[in-house]
Amino acid sequence: MAVLESISADTRSRIRITKEQTVEKQQCKGCDQIVTDPALEDRVSREVLAIDGGVPVRREPLPLEFPGVHHMDEEEVDAAVKVLRSRSLFRYYGVDLQREVAQFEEEFAQSLGVKHALAVSSGTGALHTALSALGAGPGQEIIVPAYMWVSVLAAVVNHGAIPVLADINQTFCLDPSEVKRSITGRTSGIIMVHMNGAPGDVDAIRAIADQRGLWLLEDCAQCSGGSIHGRKVGVSGDMSVFSFQMNKNMTAGEGGCVATNDDRLHQRASASHDLGYARGEDGRLNFDDLDLCLWGRGYRLDELRGAVLRVQLRKLSTITQAMRRSKLRIRKVLEQYPGVQLRKILDPEGDTGAFLILTFRDKDLAKRTNEALRAEGIVPSSQGVSNVLMLDWGLHLYYKNRSLVEKTSADGAGFPWQLEENRALQREYGKGICPVADDLFERSMLLAIPSNLTKGDEDDIIAAFRKVLSHVL
Repeated sequence: MAVLESISADTRSRIRITKEQTVEKQQCKGCDQIVTDPALEDRVSREVLAIDGGVPVRREPLPLEFPGVHHMDEEEVDAAVKVLRSRSLFRYYGVDLQREVAQFEEEFAQSLGVKHALAVSSGTGALHTALSALGAGPGQEIIVPAYMWVSVLAAVVNHGAIPVLADINQTFCLDPSEVKRSITGRTSGIIMVHMNGAPGDVDAIRAIADQRGLWLLEDCAQCSGGSIHGRKVGVSGDMSVFSFQMNKNMTAGEGGCVATNDDRLHQRASASHDLGYARGEDGRLNFDDLDLCLWGRGYRLDELRGAVLRVQLRKLSTITQAMRRSKLRIRKVLEQYPGVQLRKILDPEGDTGAFLILTFRDKDLAKRTNEALRAEGIVPSSQGVSNVLMLDWGLHLYYKNRSLVEKTSADGAGFPWQLEENRALQREYGKGICPVADDLFERSMLLAIPSNLTKGDEDDIIAAFRKVLSHVL
């Protein structure tokens, strides 16, 4: 976006005053409530949009959308240095083993309120590990949402099972009624993905799974620290998975976790993530129980990242509270505009606040709003991905995954689609399979809420929304 440098001092002052005076605050249950002054609203509506040659609301890029990173400090540095000085980076043995991964597992399990947590090297590794523990394989159908991340699809396909797409609703998570409709005699389980920082209707999905004798896997990769009706995400499924990749609410750059209350599933997950065999309390491999003699995937987490994650876990509540506070303040403004439909949040107190999703009456209005906001400076730096049309959200959309749509295979022989066990399980994945998702994708835009927004940043976002929406709606 080009910035007009030849703006008079008077004009700059006028723009600044308009921004500051358009929104007045008063305290309301600890949050900022927006009070509208009609006269100031009228002034804003007469401002020329930056996309049409007017003065942008903001010149500097917004902070990047990496929640945990913004709260890293010397604590993480000290934790990492301690491990490096021990010269013992492998979790199971070393010259001076620190037990960082083991301690992280204990602390993470306690934070969720589950019996077991198993740290792994990535969120994708967590998915593979959990599906191995659950016995996913050829001849099985596994229900997945139309809106997810490609790793969910990859984990199912790499296990030789067939993914079955189920539509979403206004929560942008699985629609329980569509899950019911998708169940067949070959369905073995459901993967419930809590998308964009806010939980889906996991209670309803859990009830369906119980009624039909299916397992439930919660994917909490984008919702660490979230909860629904007082219960943390990740406690309702037979198993749950988390990601600690760079974009996530807490991070070590990469990493993941598998959680469960089931002793047997935990043992099978432990075997899968390691060498293929479960370990006893003494740390030695167990070869006696054939149900625990699997094939290892080598997804063990190292001590260095385990140490960093222990620090990040202690900060997770602070991180999510910061995002939730910023999002709520911005959302309260947007609620004043009938032409803007906001994502349905089942439990506002359990929303981690990481993303804001807006839906408009048609795709042209969504595009116009998005482009106008970007021209007003509501964008991160060039490497960031925020304030995007959902149509440009890539591999989160089912029909953007070409490998799924075309049913490609790594072996060139059609695995898993052409396996004998799967030939009767013919599914199509092109656009149109999930019409509600298709419609929402076309009319929606998504804004990341960084965990370090200042009040000034929030003011700019609010001012830009007011300015743009007063023109486009």
